[in-house]
Amino acid sequence: MTYAETLEYLFTSLPQYSRIGALAYKEGLENTLALDKHFDYPHRKFKTIHIAGTNGKGSTSHLLASALQQAGYKTGLYTSPHLKDFRERIRINGEMIGEDFVVDFVTENRAFFDELSPSFFEMSVLMAFDYFAKNEVDVAVIEVGLGGRLDSTNIITPELSIITNISLDHVNILGDTIEKIAVEKAGIIKPNVPVVIGEASGVKQVFEQKAKEENAPIYFAEECWEVEIIQNSKFKIQNFSRSQTFSDLFVGLSGNYQQKNIVTVLTVIDILNQNGFHISKDAVCSGFEKVVELTGLLGRWQVLQKNPTIICDVGHNEAGISYIVKQLKTLQYNKLHFVLGMVSDKDVDKVLSLLPSENAIYYFTKASIPRAMNEVELQQEALKYGLHGDAYPTVKEAFETAKKSAEKDDVIFVGGSNFVVAEVL
Repeated sequence: MTYAETLEYLFTSLPQYSRIGALAYKEGLENTLALDKHFDYPHRKFKTIHIAGTNGKGSTSHLLASALQQAGYKTGLYTSPHLKDFRERIRINGEMIGEDFVVDFVTENRAFFDELSPSFFEMSVLMAFDYFAKNEVDVAVIEVGLGGRLDSTNIITPELSIITNISLDHVNILGDTIEKIAVEKAGIIKPNVPVVIGEASGVKQVFEQKAKEENAPIYFAEECWEVEIIQNSKFKIQNFSRSQTFSDLFVGLSGNYQQKNIVTVLTVIDILNQNGFHISKDAVCSGFEKVVELTGLLGRWQVLQKNPTIICDVGHNEAGISYIVKQLKTLQYNKLHFVLGMVSDKDVDKVLSLLPSENAIYYFTKASIPRAMNEVELQQEALKYGLHGDAYPTVKEAFETAKKSAEKDDVIFVGGSNFVVAEVL
C-alpha cells in the first residue's frame, strides 16, 4: 500500500467520528484492549500524562509537551483531530510520525483490523502507543478523543491526569447536563494518581467525589495561580503561595483565553516536579514561547495575514465561541467578515446567539464532510439572530469571496468548525 492508499483505508473503511458523528462512536474499551494485547501492551512501556476536558485540551497538551521537550524529555504527543495531515495526531518532539510507519502499521496488521473492525480512533490510538513504545519516549502527553471514562485512551495509568474544563458539547453521547458530562470526563481519574482541574465550572463536587473514591490527590488550577494580562500573548502570573512569579511570560499562542490553559499547565508542572520530573523555569518560558515552532500546533487564534487581518480558530461550541467573541471585541477594524460553517450535531442556536451582528458580514458555508450542516439551513437559522450574509456550497468559495470583499482595515475570521478551519489552512 502507498501512503495515499493507507489514508484512504483509514478514512473510508474505519468508522470515523469526525466524518459521520455518533455512528462511529463505539462505547466500551473491548476493541482497544484487544488491540493493546495484539501489540503487546505498548502503553505500559513509557510514562504518560492524560488530558480530558471540553475546551482547551489541544492548547494545554501542546504547551505541556513543549515545556517537557525543552526540559530535555523525549516527548510523545497524541492529539485529535488533525487539521491538514493525519500525522499531526502523533508526534515525538514535535516531529510527525513518518509515512512509512503509518503504511507498515496498517499493512502488517490489516487482516487483524478487518476481523476486529475497530473505529478509526481506536486504531489511531494504538498506532500512537506502538510508535511511542518503539521509539522509547520518556513521556507521552495523551489527549482523549471524546469524554474520558469510555475513551480509547483510558487504558493508560498516567503519572498525572488533567481535566481542563466542562461545558456542553457532544450532549447526544456524553449527557445533556454539565454534571453528566463531568462524570464522563472524571472517568480518567485513576487510583492514587494526581489530577489537576483547570476550571471547576460549577461541578467541583463531581471531581472531588471521584478523586476521593480513587484516593487521588486533586488540585484546582484556579486556586493555585493568579493571572494578569499585560498584552495579547504576554502575561504576569504569580503563585498564590508567592513562591514563584512569571513577571513577563510570553506565550506563542495568541488569544487572551489562553490564560486558562497556562495556569493549568503551570499547576501540572509544579506537581510533576514534586514527583520526580525536572522542568525548570527556563524550560517553561522557552517551551511556552516556542510552542508553535516546537509542536506544530495550528488553528488557535492563528493570524494568517495582515491587511486585511485574517484569523482562524477551531473553537466550535458555546464556551469556545464565547471566548472568540470576547477576543474579537478587543480588535479594531472597519468591518468583520465571518466565514462560518458548523456541524449538524452541535447546538447551533446557542452558538449563533453569541455571534456579533453589528458591522458583520457572514459567509455561510459547509465543510466537505457528511456531518456538515447545509449552508442554506445555517444561513436561515442565523437570520433569527440578525446575522446576515450569503451561502456558499464550499469553504473555498466562501473564503475567496470574503477575501475579495474585504478592505485592508477589515478583519476576516474563519471558524465554527475544525473542518472549516482545516480546509482554509
